[in-house]
Amino acid sequence: MEVKSVFGNNERIPTKYGCEGEDVNPELEVSGIPEEAKSLAIIMDDPDAPGGTWVHWVAWNIPIGNIEEGTRAGVKGKNSWGKLGYGGPCPPRGHGIHHYHFKVYALDSQLTLAEGTTKEELLKAMEEHIVGEAELVGLYSRD
Repeated sequence: MEVKSVFGNNERIPTKYGCEGEDVNPELEVSGIPEEAKSLAIIMDDPDAPGGTWVHWVAWNIPIGNIEEGTRAGVKGKNSWGKLGYGGPCPPRGHGIHHYHFKVYALDSQLTLAEGTTKEELLKAMEEHIVGEAELVGLYSRD
């Protein structure tokens, strides 16, 4: 599988998708999805956050295909702000460049998880269902 967006791998994420912009998720073009896939899941996190990995987006049961900009598709999990859905890049000012990992998973089923599920709970539920995965890393800073 492969995932692409308006920014390339290890390129800067446009401000539009961060907390200083519109704070909407970028479109993710997902290709090479295995035929046996029934749904997609996504986890976006920032391992460079000062207090440890910060989770920005958790969602699953997303229909097969591209993930549209500002999507409402899928079931929303809880991010590190304690909110549901996408929260864009927003590193502390003067903290340098952060790496945002957009991880897309193709699953062989729909998952029966409640809205508000955490990243850790989603990862555990997906363990036996992942039939493909891809990752895109975007860079962002607020210096």
